[in-house]
Amino acid sequence: MADITRIECGQRMSQAVIYNGVAWLAGQVGKPGESVADQTREVLAQVERLLAAVGTDKTRILTAQIWMADMADFAEMNAVWDAWVAPGHAPARATGEAKLATPDYKVEIIVTAAV
Repeated sequence: MADITRIECGQRMSQAVIYNGVAWLAGQVGKPGESVADQTREVLAQVERLLAAVGTDKTRILTAQIWMADMADFAEMNAVWDAWVAPGHAPARATGEAKLATPDYKVEIIVTAAV
């Protein structure tokens, strides 16, 4: 049986879990009160940091789920996403609107990647 590795494991959640060559990242959010673009940039930097911690990178992302507090900000988030995603390595992706943990969060991104 393959081992389960937990990265930055806390009482409530781990920031990443690796099992059988796949890494699941917890939802990442930016600093409350910043613009959608700034929060998206911060989230993607956190995703990159966690991917490096599990031994992979953004070219190995399999799926991304993006939750937005307001779909009116979709284009602003996409401008940052499109500049960040590795050319030729766009993952399967879904984006939806949802209430996030606090009204100050505008975007949350959840990633699954091959290790």
